[in-house]
Amino acid sequence: MSGASDCFHCGQPIPVGAHYPVAIDGVEREMCCTGCNAVAQAIVENNLTDYYRFRTEISSKPEDLVPEALRQLQVYDAPELQRSFVRATDGTGNIREASLILEGIVCAACVWLNENHVKQLAGILEFRINYSTHRATLKWDNSIIHLSDVLKAISEIGYHAHPFDPGRLESLQKKEKSVALRRIAVAGLGMMQVMMIAVAMYIGAVSDMDTGMRDFLRWISLIMTTPVVFYSSQVFFTSAWRDLRRRRFGMDVPVSLAIGIAFSASVWATVTGGGEVYFDSVSMFTFLLLSGRYLEMAARHKAGQVAEELVRLMPATATRVRDGEQEVIPVSQLEAGDHVLIRPGEVVPADGMVIDGASSTNESLLTGESLPCQKHVGDALVGGTVNIESPLTMRVEKVGDNTVLASIIRLLERAQSEKPELARMAEKVASRFVPIILVIAAGVFFWWYQHEPSQAFWIALSVLVVTCPCAFSLATPAALTAATGLLTSKGVLTTRGHALETLARINHIIFDKTGTLSHGQLEVVGFQVLGNATTSFCKHVAAGLETASEHPVAHAIIRLSDSPAVFTNLTSESGRGVKGIYQQKRYRIGTESFVRELTGVNLPETTRNTERSEIFLGSEDGWLALISLADRLREEAASVVQELRALGVDVTLLSGDAPTVVEGVAQQLGIPHAFGGQLPEGKLAYLKKLQEQGAVVAMVGDGVNDAPVLAGAQVSIAMGSGSQLAQASADMVLLSENLHQLPFAVQTSRRMQTIIKQNFAWTILYNLLAIPLAACGIISPWMAAIGMSASSLIVVLNALRLKN
Repeated sequence: MSGASDCFHCGQPIPVGAHYPVAIDGVEREMCCTGCNAVAQAIVENNLTDYYRFRTEISSKPEDLVPEALRQLQVYDAPELQRSFVRATDGTGNIREASLILEGIVCAACVWLNENHVKQLAGILEFRINYSTHRATLKWDNSIIHLSDVLKAISEIGYHAHPFDPGRLESLQKKEKSVALRRIAVAGLGMMQVMMIAVAMYIGAVSDMDTGMRDFLRWISLIMTTPVVFYSSQVFFTSAWRDLRRRRFGMDVPVSLAIGIAFSASVWATVTGGGEVYFDSVSMFTFLLLSGRYLEMAARHKAGQVAEELVRLMPATATRVRDGEQEVIPVSQLEAGDHVLIRPGEVVPADGMVIDGASSTNESLLTGESLPCQKHVGDALVGGTVNIESPLTMRVEKVGDNTVLASIIRLLERAQSEKPELARMAEKVASRFVPIILVIAAGVFFWWYQHEPSQAFWIALSVLVVTCPCAFSLATPAALTAATGLLTSKGVLTTRGHALETLARINHIIFDKTGTLSHGQLEVVGFQVLGNATTSFCKHVAAGLETASEHPVAHAIIRLSDSPAVFTNLTSESGRGVKGIYQQKRYRIGTESFVRELTGVNLPETTRNTERSEIFLGSEDGWLALISLADRLREEAASVVQELRALGVDVTLLSGDAPTVVEGVAQQLGIPHAFGGQLPEGKLAYLKKLQEQGAVVAMVGDGVNDAPVLAGAQVSIAMGSGSQLAQASADMVLLSENLHQLPFAVQTSRRMQTIIKQNFAWTILYNLLAIPLAACGIISPWMAAIGMSASSLIVVLNALRLKN
């Protein structure tokens, strides 16, 4: 190995005066430099000291001086690797976000332990785990902490985290099922053998079995039960030890105590030849608990199915076209600007624009709409949709984490991992539940020991096993995951965890008009020149000004000119219009009052149409044009308003359009409250007034000017084609743009609340009944095991009713 004056890590001579000690396996070892000191310290902190214990000689290769397990964590800091799963969320690139998979999660206590442990690290901005899918969302400051440090911190408490990959998730789920089935098989075989022996012993107890035969059967039972305890039950002991090391009481603590104490007492009775043995009870409730946990795991996987289907939408390969040559490459190698050929039946590999061909695409998994969408040159294509009819050539515009599909998955993950108020309350109850049960079990044991010692042990055992704190923590996440999955399949994306909980309580909904109740595809139906300028010049200027706006009105006006004027100092004022400078002259387009501020004169006499939206164009020289626009209302809007009112939800229409236009739309759709000419601050003031009166308000909008109101509402819903700012402010996004999904979402959220309350009621009732019955000796250990497993399973299965 190394001499006394050589570095313990690398074997090089230690310089005179150097002192870099590291305690390894209780012995202080000297290192030659800070580098070896840091690596050795990392090896110790990660429990990798076997690296030193089993090495036969010190390698001369630098790469061998770092253990493989430690190097695997550090590789996740490489920028090339992070490009595939890490997203920078700020301009500096230091604030980063990633999705991880966690191995070793068995109950809600594991989630709590990981979240609290990681959140204590400096530089961690956000860390949330979805119990149903075991996926975590991590947000950190890379200038303070690196991803490998976070993964190392998770491994220190006995769990393993990896960057999220759909293929890896599927293999992990298969591995989880395979290991669970093996444990169940061992427990089942052991249980059957031990139960047969137990029957013989029970009969022998009645018919005075020979002591030698009884002891022989006990030893056989011990041999049969040993693999059940040390292999099948290992998952309970490992989880309980992790919890106790962190001074936490998870649901596996009482289970492990019950199994461990029962088995130890039985071994003692077998060795000494006296007392009672409980090998049959140990093997039976191990089998039943594992079976119940397996069924719960399968139900969890099913609850998170929609999110996994979205992840698998993106294909593995794409056909790239360069210089007329086609080559099949991994999707991860696509870059913005690449040309991709998409044949009929193939999945669009990234976001982009059609540059050749005409076809239709199936966007049902993204929007919930089954009707094909026609695509022609210039139309946008969304990654994950399916080309149906003819070949298309697409220019790639967005790849990886920047695609629409990646954004949807990210928002869905955030919604499912964020905890509503009910879930946080349930976790607090569950965290205090286990210590209380341990105290109750101890009290029950001492009471029975004083009154009937022979019954004390198995009755206390039943109390430990029968309780089910996990059902408390499962009640909300299971229902939330099922509900968000169902709504996503219908084209309603939930982006915040509290959204459905609050949506169930709304009694007022506010609609914007343009792009929400209407298609938002305004058309210019009238263009009246008011000054001496030509029509073509006015259209040229109007189109140029509107390039600064995302409002649907802007899109219609931009289409007036093939070559819009190029303005400087373009400024968009929310709810009023756009102003800018062209050829050293100031121009404005927007509302009458906004343009009048520039022209300084009143509008000249002209023909007005109060049923249409009117936009005015002017310059510092005077009025230029009056532009009339019309929008087509959505066919389903009237019936949706009636459905919402039937659900007890009051409806209001707020719009920046002319009051006469807004009132006409309200009458047509049957909306009782309508206000036009509303600026963002006016909409927000009306919203606050409703909230002060006790209303729980949902807001549906799509434009930039809706963002403040969306942020102020208790629940905000943005249209799928709306501006990015509106969607960023929203708790839900209507991807399908089918308004019929709004009442469906309200009904689903109310069903979810009902099911959560049912789950809580069942869990409370079960424990209120089960604990006294177990304490009275009515419930035996094997019955307690069935009850505990069934309690969690019933909660999950009840939540899955939401998917019907």
